[in-house]
Amino acid sequence: MWDAGAVMERNVVGGELEACGTEPLTGFFRDGSCSTGPDDVGSHTICAVVTGEFLEHQRSIGNDLSTPRPAYRFPGLVPGDRWCVTARNWARAHRDGAAAPVVLASTNEAVLRVVPLATLRQHAVDVPADPSPLEP
Repeated sequence: MWDAGAVMERNVVGGELEACGTEPLTGFFRDGSCSTGPDDVGSHTICAVVTGEFLEHQRSIGNDLSTPRPAYRFPGLVPGDRWCVTARNWARAHRDGAAAPVVLASTNEAVLRVVPLATLRQHAVDVPADPSPLEP
């Protein structure tokens, strides 16, 4: 079994991966962070601040993030919630003009295999004290 705590995961700006959200408790492992591992085939690595537009887009592509699903410890999201979303679904929302804002410090560097940093930067809602890693 994968132990997410065994390796310090990094965020997209090179720092230690920070927590994404605990109200509601997010993450593939429901540990509050966008940590990932071999079982996370969806790559729940982007810490997004969901918007109504993003939630509506996700519902339209068959990914209903608003309806609670207690069996999966999923409370249903409302605009303003921070949630670890899948890289591919966020990228699709970006292509369709409905991307949710991104918390870079809480977004796992593993997402860079799917979404370029420049694209994430366009939607960043956090700016680090030293923004030099954000520059091209």
